[in-house]
Amino acid sequence: MTDHIRLAQQLQQLDGKGYKAYKAIRGEYSFPKFMLKMDRIQGDPFAKPSQCRVLISQQVAGFPVMLFANRSREVGLRDVLTRQFHQLAQQLQCRSGTGNSGLIAITQPGPEILERTAVFINEQQVEIRFWIGLPARGRQINGEQAADLLCEQISQLVEGMLYAQLPTQTLQHHIDTNEDADWLRQQLSSQGLVAFVADGAILPRRSGIDVRPLESIPFQSPESLRVEFHCPHHGLMTGMGVPEGITLIVGGGYHGKSTLLKALELGIYNHIPGDGREFVITDADAVKIRAEEGRPVARLDLSPFINHLPHQQTTTQFCTQNASGSTSQSANIIEALELEAKVLLIDEDTTATNLMIRDRRMQALITKDQEPITPFIDQIRPLYEDHGVSSILVMGGSGDYFEVADTVIAMSAYRPENVTDKAHAIAAQYPSDRTCEAGQPIGTSPPRILQLNPSALEWKGRPAKIKVHDLREIILGREAIDLSQVEQLVESGQLRAIAAAILSLHQSPPTELNFATAIQTILSRLSTEGLSTLSSFPEGDFVAFRRFELAAALNRWRDLNLED
Repeated sequence: MTDHIRLAQQLQQLDGKGYKAYKAIRGEYSFPKFMLKMDRIQGDPFAKPSQCRVLISQQVAGFPVMLFANRSREVGLRDVLTRQFHQLAQQLQCRSGTGNSGLIAITQPGPEILERTAVFINEQQVEIRFWIGLPARGRQINGEQAADLLCEQISQLVEGMLYAQLPTQTLQHHIDTNEDADWLRQQLSSQGLVAFVADGAILPRRSGIDVRPLESIPFQSPESLRVEFHCPHHGLMTGMGVPEGITLIVGGGYHGKSTLLKALELGIYNHIPGDGREFVITDADAVKIRAEEGRPVARLDLSPFINHLPHQQTTTQFCTQNASGSTSQSANIIEALELEAKVLLIDEDTTATNLMIRDRRMQALITKDQEPITPFIDQIRPLYEDHGVSSILVMGGSGDYFEVADTVIAMSAYRPENVTDKAHAIAAQYPSDRTCEAGQPIGTSPPRILQLNPSALEWKGRPAKIKVHDLREIILGREAIDLSQVEQLVESGQLRAIAAAILSLHQSPPTELNFATAIQTILSRLSTEGLSTLSSFPEGDFVAFRRFELAAALNRWRDLNLED
């Protein structure tokens, strides 16, 4: 008797028994075209669904090696297969019974093409990790439906995942788009650019909670900023190049300033065909900066932006559990620089005004010896000239930035115009007459030391439970890490992987590491060994993250232990 027939009979024999009896089916089963592995069985119909894997040999799957011949193509193929499984599961599953009965689910991708642990492929096999809700009537096993789910529906799903059943042109286009986007990002630095927006791109989204493209005026670059690339698959591509240095995005309200910056903010990721932002490409080391009142700050040197506080309080090892707007924004800048960010992205709508600018009149009223804050406008040029860190700012309320800008782009009805010369002429005609208030030089503080101790993630002698709530927070034991304002996180699986990375950091014997080195070490390991190494269990919902977002989680952890 073959395994899959034995499984069907076993499920029918379990019919009517208590739900926990499902535990007996944990294991692996051979089907004619694949291997089914039941890795974890839920103990209750309302609990987290059971975790499964199917392994399909390439003799059956039939994917040509050229589709995953390099890292870029492999990630693109794994992404499109994840989407294919999700779509088929949505069409095929029949939800009936209590709790999660009948559920078939895989990690749900957004419009970004990301490395995920949901699908793996090599020359030997395809592996797909997903969840099923084992059927129940009340809290009793529904064996007949379970047999149909595991032995019939899963077989149909696998059939739909074979290369011969997939739309090959769509598959190829998805992979080629991802490879071209990676290629474009690699060209930016050699062309003196920090970002590129292709002609014809669609930037607006339908709403703040609907990321589908809103049909609108296709993007068209100003001639003076237009650049050309000859992509490996899409051929000649033109669009707006955003140069290194200091770039302002200006314009009236509702004309597309923040929309352009948001597209650049997410241009660190590749996007699926049809998203409209497939070829909005930003330097991979670009970081969105904002004010974030209430966040903790641990042993940061904020003296380049905040110094000589009243009562001789030091800011070279600044700590607080409840940062103000200007303090939190300063911390976000310093933390980004600690991880060697190359581009800062700033929208005045989400900044602390007193950190961005002090005009001449305010300088006259409140003299520098009474003002601890050094505004960003006085550090923005040293950031670029001394450290090579570019800035892109949405600025609609302060023309003082004209004097420090290299490029000024005006948005009018979502159309960009290069108004750099005009802005510089206005700055010359109407000088701000403000005094530069540059504070301490940036980058002179000693590194922070991360104190790693396994007991930091224990509660009453047991490992602390880790949970994730959407894109909002990670819960480590009893403490919540608020990530709701870390705007370059796009999938909850990134938070799960970050939580696992924090746990991994603390599983070694007590040690001390340079904070930035510790972050880079774990990212280097994941680059070599893969996301799956974050857990001994075959997790299917880890999604790739950057060093900046891992650091953001650690920096917002109120129990973080740092020394200098």
